Amino acid sequence: MKKSSDYCNQHMEQGIKIPIDGVALEGTLAMPKGASGIVLFAHGSGSSRFSPRNTFVAKELQKLGVATLLIDLLTEKEDEIYETRFDIDLLTERLGEVIRWLKREPKTKGLAIGLFGASTGAAAALQVAARLPSHIAAVVSRGGRPDLAMKNIGKVTAPTLLIVGGNDFGVIELNEQALAALHCEKKLEIVHGATHLFEEPGTLGQVAELAVAWFKKYL
Repeated sequence: MKKSSDYCNQHMEQGIKIPIDGVALEGTLAMPKGASGIVLFAHGSGSSRFSPRNTFVAKELQKLGVATLLIDLLTEKEDEIYETRFDIDLLTERLGEVIRWLKREPKTKGLAIGLFGASTGAAAALQVAARLPSHIAAVVSRGGRPDLAMKNIGKVTAPTLLIVGGNDFGVIELNEQALAALHCEKKLEIVHGATHLFEEPGTLGQVAELAVAWFKKYL
């Protein structure tokens, strides 16, 4: 990955639409000049590509010259249905199609792909990493629900980082179980004092530091 001290002047961001299954998934693609990798963000249920937490992490990656794509895996109408939000197989299929789109697009097809998943998006990211091992270089989960991907998690080969808030009780245990089931390069990081959304002062910055270091090492 390249470091860019003046990435704002070399940075191109655009809204995109990816046609999949008769719908158009909307996303925001940021392409720093000379990007050597791209991180695809899969947000959790009830959130969107405008998630301030994911956007914050994306900006930190862009400073290092890493491209990012924040994408809505569901349309607005689909996201209104509670059951659809937790349809991990549907989210996984959509995420896989977005990855195939990245592999076709001239601007992104040569870039190593990392996945950053939050909540239910983390489950979809892990399932995709299990299904498309040759396409995924690294995975990071923030406050994720990897338990929703347990049937395939043992097939993940990409180095995987699980980040959990120290006060996110219940989710910590789910991530510990997932860590034990992973057979790849793996690590669990607990951000002390943080709850599920990492809203406490300084905690989101710690998430960004951990994620950036992981992608810098493996992407």
